[in-house]
Amino acid sequence: MSADAMPAEVIEREVQDLLDRARGDGQFSAAAWAMGSSAGMHRRGEVGTFARDDQRPIGPDAQFDLASVTKPIVGLALLRLVDRGALDLGATVGEVLEDWPQGPMARADLRSLLTHTSGAPGPTPLWRAHEGRAELLQALAELEFTAPGSWRYSSMGFIVLGLVAERVAGMSLDQLVAREITEPLGMASTGYGPVPADRAVATEDCPWRGHVVRGEVHDENAVVLGGIAGHAGLFGTADDLGLLGTALLRGELFGPGTDRAMQGADDGRPLGWWPREQCSYLGDDFGPQAFGHTGFTGTSLVIDPAADRWFVLLANRVHPSRELRGFDLVRTAFHETVGGTSP
Repeated sequence: MSADAMPAEVIEREVQDLLDRARGDGQFSAAAWAMGSSAGMHRRGEVGTFARDDQRPIGPDAQFDLASVTKPIVGLALLRLVDRGALDLGATVGEVLEDWPQGPMARADLRSLLTHTSGAPGPTPLWRAHEGRAELLQALAELEFTAPGSWRYSSMGFIVLGLVAERVAGMSLDQLVAREITEPLGMASTGYGPVPADRAVATEDCPWRGHVVRGEVHDENAVVLGGIAGHAGLFGTADDLGLLGTALLRGELFGPGTDRAMQGADDGRPLGWWPREQCSYLGDDFGPQAFGHTGFTGTSLVIDPAADRWFVLLANRVHPSRELRGFDLVRTAFHETVGGTSP
């Protein structure tokens, strides 16, 4: 029986069974999921416990380290500034951050950074050689770019986009994200850490820090930057990300022009998100207009505007270690299970 022919309660049971099996296989200690449309939440659920050594079952208020799902949320906050005319996507980093060191990053325009086409390098462990914020940012400014114009995922570019947003808004990034995104949408459980450990789902038993990370950001570059950055640092719940998915499908955050650009209507490249062709975990039930983002810790948010639906999957797949155990297959199976549903 195809997914679109199955009742929603059957889909819910299949997802719960899938995640229960994955947890039993050691993929994570906890996972939460949700699905909905422009009408709001349709189905949701969670499985597992806060940590291997904390057997309390998680509930809807359990906070996950969103990792790189931070990027599109920061991108949305920046686009709110663009929508109000406070910023031009054609501006370069050096034009906005006049004190930024000269180099490839200074010459990159904001649109290319948002679409991962600037040539900026992918995830780079600058934290290993640069222990302070100023030192790390100087190293970031000196990174070499390659093949500008082609798609290349870059955490480094989003660190700088966060700095740009702060400069233009005249406030810290955590304050800006709260003002522009989480507070207007009622995402009360989403924000930058640290968050209370008793609500936070554990991530890695980190050799660098010498303890299990819980309630503090997992990403090491973000740690050096103080925990608040454009590429990582947000914590949140599946329900909260569902509120964001609903708002995006309703077009509540921007005027029509910015909304179309954000979804990639102009050139097929959504602003702040991965385009459909880069979302390899989506099956045939997702059309070319779908876009999404994943996070290293085991998180994802997918928006499918043509089908009026969104999907959230949050897990702590890096607990207790970041060793690859096949979570990509779980993410793919989740989207294959829910992909054929309709509002």
